[in-house]
Amino acid sequence: MALYGVIGDPIAHSMSPLMHNSVFKDSGMDAEYVKFHVKKEQLSEAISGIKALGIQGVNVTVPHKEHVMPLLDGIDPLAEAIGAVNTIVNENGKLIGYNTDGLGFVEGLKKVAGDRLEDKSMLIIGAGGAAKAIYYTLASSGVKTIDVTNRTPGRAENMMEACPFELHSSYLTLAAAENALHQYDVIIQTTSIGMFPHMEDSPLKINRLKAGSIVSDIIYNPLETALLKQAKQKGALTQNGLDMFVFQGALSFEKWTGIFPSYSIMKNTVLQQLGG
Repeated sequence: MALYGVIGDPIAHSMSPLMHNSVFKDSGMDAEYVKFHVKKEQLSEAISGIKALGIQGVNVTVPHKEHVMPLLDGIDPLAEAIGAVNTIVNENGKLIGYNTDGLGFVEGLKKVAGDRLEDKSMLIIGAGGAAKAIYYTLASSGVKTIDVTNRTPGRAENMMEACPFELHSSYLTLAAAENALHQYDVIIQTTSIGMFPHMEDSPLKINRLKAGSIVSDIIYNPLETALLKQAKQKGALTQNGLDMFVFQGALSFEKWTGIFPSYSIMKNTVLQQLGG
């Protein structure tokens, strides 16, 4: 039996085992995906254990995405640029790190926006780890205009300045972003604002949002945040974070096995768990 898993702290809440095991079962693969509760001080031993036990691949979640990088044998260039790894592939005893978070978001966005993202003007709300993965991946895929708004400018400006991909990008205060919303085709919300249990919160006012624009919120609990409800009322196309979560998992699965799994089975498994 091939063994896969996810390492993190905390880890009990993870829906990744249900999602991956559903497609292992569907495809008839002799494999199992399990949770490994790994504390920060245990990370080095856990990585050695992956090699020793012949575990074929793992996902990496908080707080290990950055700290795991120096412990690996190799890192994909996009993950190196982002500065975080969420997927480890055991390639004949060599552990190689990848980042499928941003790629998962981009694949999910294409389901709403279509394949041609390059010419769309975008605004990212937030400047944390998820924002960086999405910003860098969109830039690497050819999107030319991505502005960033955040409560504090420092982190956003550092993220933009360090990006190795060519694009046009400006930092906006929240007030300036609210005033300029009509200029954007796609607004991407990457913060925890609006997540359960604070479901009435919203990161910014969307009075100037244009009808027909796309508003994507990477939160999937609740499935429809206050921001998405307001955006829908203003005629926007909306998307929650479920597509990003499922696609990042599917892309990890593909890196481990060489097979792209059934997206619908993975998504329905998560939806059932969420009660959606």
